[in-house]
Amino acid sequence: MLLMDSEKQHDAFAALRFREFRLLVIGKFIGVTGQQMLGLAIGWELYERTSSALALGLVGFVQVLPIFLFVLPAGHVADQFPPKKIIAITESLLVAAALSLAWLSINPGPLWAIYLSLFAIGLARAFQNPAISALLPHTVTPTTFQNAATWSSSAWQLAVIVGPALGGLLIGWRHQAAVVYALNVVAGLIFLTLILALRVRVPRAARAAFTLRSLAAGTTFIRRTKVILAAITLDMFAVLLGGATALLPIFAKDILHVGPAGLGWLRAAPSIGAVIVAVLIAHRPPFQRAGQALLWAVAGFGAATIVFGLSTSLPLSLLMLALLGGLDQVSVIIRGTLLMVRTPDELRGRVAAVHNVFLGASNELGEFESGVAASLLGTVIAVAAGGVGTILVVLLIALVWPEIRRLGGLQEQAEAELQTVA
Repeated sequence: MLLMDSEKQHDAFAALRFREFRLLVIGKFIGVTGQQMLGLAIGWELYERTSSALALGLVGFVQVLPIFLFVLPAGHVADQFPPKKIIAITESLLVAAALSLAWLSINPGPLWAIYLSLFAIGLARAFQNPAISALLPHTVTPTTFQNAATWSSSAWQLAVIVGPALGGLLIGWRHQAAVVYALNVVAGLIFLTLILALRVRVPRAARAAFTLRSLAAGTTFIRRTKVILAAITLDMFAVLLGGATALLPIFAKDILHVGPAGLGWLRAAPSIGAVIVAVLIAHRPPFQRAGQALLWAVAGFGAATIVFGLSTSLPLSLLMLALLGGLDQVSVIIRGTLLMVRTPDELRGRVAAVHNVFLGASNELGEFESGVAASLLGTVIAVAAGGVGTILVVLLIALVWPEIRRLGGLQEQAEAELQTVA
């Protein structure tokens, strides 16, 4: 009876009741939808032109490079200047890059020009992601941090469903990518409009000098906070080793034989699983044993990756992709809540920038690694071996950082800190 009363009191839509959070999440959904359409179109267009797995891997490499190069300045900027302005400027750069890709698609040019546009996208994301992370906690209250992390991640995942599916259908219909890039421009402009409509005041810390110590403050904080270091390291290696997104065009064309429309559904399947899991989590009380849930989720991610790599059946492949997406969502929500609860306001941008390298960068670097591994070992072996590596990493991190095994409820910490401030 007590459990039923507790569940009745849990508000599954708590974060969505805040206007600023709603605007940010809607804008994020629209913007990411456009970016996901662009990502699918780039993969399809390059593979059609080159038939090269390495060319697909380079898509990730040129986007991750600016994230590595500018990680410290991006975090410092996010902590020293209004996040809303940073997001607006970087979104404008993303729109310009999409316009460039549309032009290069209509008037085919050298591959280096395409990769230069992708580098600009990576540069914009390097500065935009820490700014969004610094802004997000100020659109809700501390007691709704896990709920905010759940719905924010759900918006991203839903966009990853809609974007690739729509992009695949458009390419299958028009047999060219320019229309997809043009729609991404429209999506970026809508996101920009919603960001400018936000009415959020983010307390600014005292202006810090542009010194190495100030730049590295986020790295220092993460290194000293073992549970955060363990969580993001775990996910980084899981995505790096277990990610096969860059190889999906090969699976669609050469292994499963499903064409551009099927590629769209393969890209969308992990996010379908993620959204289902996110909705379930939103309607349940907060995690009480977050560390154990995180470890089991990442291990399951690796197992699902192995089965997907070995599969030659479209239904089984879609099921495994949905399963690994759902398990990854558990990791995303726990990690996102942990960062919001444990990170001081004055360090949010710099911590988010380092987190961006660990995780956001690992997506693109994982694509590069997958492309290289597939070109050397073959696509199936590369993906299955990555899944095995993910499981081994889970075991290693559980031993090296026992703090992650002991991580309990996160919502209670947020509520305790709020009472302390009050």
